[in-house]
Amino acid sequence: MQDVVEKVYEQVVARNRGEAEFHQAVREVLESLDPVIAKHPHYAEAALLERLVEPERQIMFRVPWVDDAGNVQVNRGFRIEFNSALGPYKGGLRFHPSVNAGIIKFLGFEQIFKNALTAQGIGGGKGGSDFDPHGRSDAEVMRFCQSFMTELARHIGPSTDVPAGDIGVGGREIGYMFGQYKRLRNSYDAGVLTGKGLAWGGSLVRTEATGYGAVLFAQSMLATKGDSLEGKKVVVSGGGNVAIYAIEKAQQLGATPITFSDSSGYVVDEAGVDLALLKQVKEVERGRVADYVERRPGARLVTGGSVWDVPCDVALPCATQNELDGDAAATLLRGGCGVVSEGANMPSTPEAVDAFLSAGILFGPGKAANAGGVATSALEMEQNAGRTRWSFEKAESKLTGIMQDIHDSCVSAAEEYGRPGDYVLGANAAGFTRVADVMIAHGIV
Repeated sequence: MQDVVEKVYEQVVARNRGEAEFHQAVREVLESLDPVIAKHPHYAEAALLERLVEPERQIMFRVPWVDDAGNVQVNRGFRIEFNSALGPYKGGLRFHPSVNAGIIKFLGFEQIFKNALTAQGIGGGKGGSDFDPHGRSDAEVMRFCQSFMTELARHIGPSTDVPAGDIGVGGREIGYMFGQYKRLRNSYDAGVLTGKGLAWGGSLVRTEATGYGAVLFAQSMLATKGDSLEGKKVVVSGGGNVAIYAIEKAQQLGATPITFSDSSGYVVDEAGVDLALLKQVKEVERGRVADYVERRPGARLVTGGSVWDVPCDVALPCATQNELDGDAAATLLRGGCGVVSEGANMPSTPEAVDAFLSAGILFGPGKAANAGGVATSALEMEQNAGRTRWSFEKAESKLTGIMQDIHDSCVSAAEEYGRPGDYVLGANAAGFTRVADVMIAHGIV
């Protein structure tokens, strides 16, 4: 079966030249699926792999808008609707200068399996723009979002494609986009976007969900060894939504997170991160990590090296793709790290993943460990459909149950295919088979 997998990968590279992140994501999944295809050859006979790596629809469009100085700016918008076998396309929108077609493809491809693991009837998609909201006024962000949604609106809907937030897209951006969608469609389709404000269809726990989920997944992995997060020293990368709430949940479970970061460097706070101060700096003031250090005695800002140089028991990469390479993985392992749970999408390079698997530590890949965000988005869709809103406790209880189910599905699949404890194989195999079986049921479409 290795020949089948290699042939599909070569085709992906030939058809999607220069899209390194997409190539990386596809190879990681396909290599894991070799034992699945060997056991179930009908998947290969039905050309499931060839169909799975090809998006159902790719949309790219111009986004013109006017800045506060009256100058016309032009950005690119993207939406990759990758696979709808299990339900409407579901996946975030990323606003960041690094966004291009290859980045969105990699994210959308990962989303197929992540969404399948939640067992909530949602397909995989992703979108975004190379627009950078940082440093822009609210009025500029609004004008951009309105222009972006003017085109995107014709491609999405509660039963078709349901975007959410991602890097650079929070409650402000979702609000502006929803307002424009409502204006264009003359319809209050609350379920068309998730990550909404609580006053107009949002769900409690959605803000916290991705970070919470990554920590809950780590806790579940530790439980298989009769251990827990209690008393563990935790290193976290990133300073956005995922990192902040990973820190919060880790503290709730008795761990001591001591780092966070942004593009200017990383902070080490050996006494434990002051969560209230971090939220004030990052969520209220939209400041930099240096602002935290100025107000926190004992904390220090490091502008060279890597956050992974800090010794720890548990590592939570919550920033962006490929932030943790092979050298960083080796450093983490030397520093005593025994658990890695990915809060970001594909934050570990293939070399880092190989190092973790070879060392036999507990490694939770992003498509499983960070599925809490999209899982709670689906819960938001459920509440919108029923015109109701759950309490924080009810929503968090459902999230906790979903993350445990994802963990258990990964464990079961890894055991079925002969590699107990390999969460990479487990996540890919469990997600793939759920999608593949339904694709076969739907015929050649």
